[in-house]
Amino acid sequence: MTQLPTSISTNDVSKLTKPQVGHHHHHHHHDGHTHTHGVIDPEIASSERGIWAVKWSLVGLVITAILQAVVFWLSGSVALLAELIHNVGDAMTAVPLGVAFFVSRRKPTARFSYGFARLEDLAGVMIVAIVLLSAVITAYESVERFYHPQPLHHLGALAIAAIVGFIGNEVVAVFRIRVGREINSAALIADGYHAMADGLVSLAVLLSALGVTLGYPWADPVMGLVITAVLLKIVWESGQTVFSRLLDGVEPDVLESLHHAVEHVPEVEESAIANLRTRWLGHRLHVEMDLMMPSTLTLQESQEITHTVEAQLKAHLSYLGLVVVRAVPFPESEA
Repeated sequence: MTQLPTSISTNDVSKLTKPQVGHHHHHHHHDGHTHTHGVIDPEIASSERGIWAVKWSLVGLVITAILQAVVFWLSGSVALLAELIHNVGDAMTAVPLGVAFFVSRRKPTARFSYGFARLEDLAGVMIVAIVLLSAVITAYESVERFYHPQPLHHLGALAIAAIVGFIGNEVVAVFRIRVGREINSAALIADGYHAMADGLVSLAVLLSALGVTLGYPWADPVMGLVITAVLLKIVWESGQTVFSRLLDGVEPDVLESLHHAVEHVPEVEESAIANLRTRWLGHRLHVEMDLMMPSTLTLQESQEITHTVEAQLKAHLSYLGLVVVRAVPFPESEA
């Protein structure tokens, strides 16, 4: 039942990726900077894809919650209700993310000339904060249960609900991370790891239920502390990605592929790139660079080269936003 997203994805993927492919071909005959070739802007296509991913992952989590609610209703276990509430609360991180994707499709205005894509990174910060919060709560509860062990009732029901929670969350996690990597959204990837963390919390519930059944009451708090450690690791890793994006940090392999794309233009010399500046805004990369050229070139010739470089960059890297390439004369010292 949780397999819903995959059956949909294939047709949706083709619908969303086809226009983008068309988009690249149009870029070679660069008529100024018009983005309206009657083709979907890749920015909007990828935000749509993000909204689609958020929507289906919510569906997956709702189905998981409903199944857990049924088990809870059949067993009447309070521990299970807590797990269910936790899961529903966690599914809610999809809301700020969905809102961010939705708003980031708005066209830039005079005041917000870079558009609204940064909202996505802010949603990422919220997600990291929520995972941190659940790590703190889990740690507190584990220490608490260490001193005051709780007898677990309805172990069978608890185990079933935990397995449902684990599977539901992991399916959603894999799906979110895959789409997040595909559209280069740090926030969607962070939300994927968040779902993965939730799945692990469910798994911990299952293991502690087993431990208690086998007569090891300490299994419960110990599993809690293990999960706390896993949550903190996720906070650390997702936090690094999300915050480095907020501080305009860009991964080395992205820079590598930028250089690689420029090398495809024969007129540009190896050392010609200067002042390369890049930043992520949401899931688009904005690039500025100076291309050093012999001062003997006419304005027309240098313009043509910069246009070729821009076209190459856009053809190679589908996730580019604003690309600014300036022609700068070589320093005269060589003469």
